[in-house]
Amino acid sequence: MPTKSFYNEILTDHNLYPTHKHDLPDANEELEGINPSCGDDITLKLKVVDGVIEDGAYVGDGCAISQASADIMLDMIIGKTTEEARHLSELFLRMIKGKVTPEEMDELEEAGALQDISHMPARVKCAVLGWHTMEGILDGKGESVSTENQ
Repeated sequence: MPTKSFYNEILTDHNLYPTHKHDLPDANEELEGINPSCGDDITLKLKVVDGVIEDGAYVGDGCAISQASADIMLDMIIGKTTEEARHLSELFLRMIKGKVTPEEMDELEEAGALQDISHMPARVKCAVLGWHTMEGILDGKGESVSTENQ
């Protein structure tokens, strides 16, 4: 079983060296996600073609957890269908609530590094910001989504 220091390394790596934190000029879907309780603010950009997320990126600022979570999420959903991305999001949100099986945890790969966030209620909104923003894009939400009522 991986140690907490291993999980901390995953979060630190994704925060300090994010793969997907940049502009994506050819994105055809874009949505701002806001966490008013701590000031996290990201704009998620996706290129979705024929139901497949071909590329994705985010820009904005926030705490290490929100930034790492968004980067990990994009690692997981790029190349997947929108339905596969929704499935991963549903698993992630259940994991944050402590309601996933060991098999489902395996599906979450590096996102499992955020499992202990469920014990830190003030940080849950940070961890779920990117995921709720992605769901907002897939659900055709308006100009932004907020974690205020999560």
